[in-house]
Amino acid sequence: MTDFHPNSIPSGTQVEVPPHPVWPELTPGEREKLKVRIKRLLAERDAVLVAHYYTDSGLQELAEESGGCVADSLEMARFGAAQTASTLVVCGVRFMGETAKILNPEKRILMPDLKATCSLDEGCPATAFGQFCDQHPDHTVVVYANTSAEVKARSDWVVTSGIALPIVKHLHAQGEKILWAPDKHLGRYVQKVTGADMLLWQGSCVVHEEFKSVALARIRKLHPKAAVLVHPESPEQVIDQADVVGSTTALIKAVHEMDNPEFIVATDGGIFHKMKQLAPGKILIEAPTAGEGATCQSCAHCPWMGMNALQNLEQVLMRCDNEIVIAPEIREKAVLPIQRMLDFAKAHQLAMKDQGNA
Repeated sequence: MTDFHPNSIPSGTQVEVPPHPVWPELTPGEREKLKVRIKRLLAERDAVLVAHYYTDSGLQELAEESGGCVADSLEMARFGAAQTASTLVVCGVRFMGETAKILNPEKRILMPDLKATCSLDEGCPATAFGQFCDQHPDHTVVVYANTSAEVKARSDWVVTSGIALPIVKHLHAQGEKILWAPDKHLGRYVQKVTGADMLLWQGSCVVHEEFKSVALARIRKLHPKAAVLVHPESPEQVIDQADVVGSTTALIKAVHEMDNPEFIVATDGGIFHKMKQLAPGKILIEAPTAGEGATCQSCAHCPWMGMNALQNLEQVLMRCDNEIVIAPEIREKAVLPIQRMLDFAKAHQLAMKDQGNA
């Protein structure tokens, strides 16, 4: 495996992590009245709401109550494609809205805040990534779903965290060398499992990068019956301690199906809402982000996901702005590697909902 240190990336592209948004606290009564108003607006706008597992619990509840869905990013887009509604409101981060638009070009895609982005997306600028690809024309380009439409348009395959392993195994068996972007931790995990020849872009998720292996080992001793669930965007020393390594969907499934009374979870804390719904008797513990070398930029909660709230969801439905727009020539290119993934899943009888995403 060769790691790529992208010297060609111009200064100023280093990801700046925003402060966590602070929304006015709502009383239970105010919260319910706001949800009623949003449901009315959804009906008036012929809109369906989809929310990611990492968003606020109130948004997740509202999505399910209003006939929408709570899911990983790919299933959010696929769910939208199956709806007759003309508008899809995406509560998540920008690449999720873009994926929804790529797969649903005829629909209007709105988001509560278009500035809600992702450190993996931000850390892989399309121009610099294109230069990286140009330097290695003999490599098959595989990009993670957490990338911009422009980066997807330059790729051969788009993968989710759940389907990355079978696709890379397939490519490796064909003798193909792989250029991988953007998450270095997920890339190393995939390379270690598959043995594939991979060049890795050096990106990382600010949430998963913060999990600390030494502190995790300590908390495991305090909870010997706990299973450790880790998203593969985490550092290698954290992944090595996992009982289950998998996507958001896979980790939720593990809490529901495993017999352990306790779970130490190394991914965004927003996922606990769905885990508690499906396994109310289980004890859920956040994996530590404190310890040696800690900066706690995220503290296990994505600040960009935090830009989604009931308040600005109501505002975007009132104004009908914050629309995702993708140039037709970019969409036409970006849909091809996504469709290639979907076709692979169908051919190999892989259920994408179970495979999951970020």
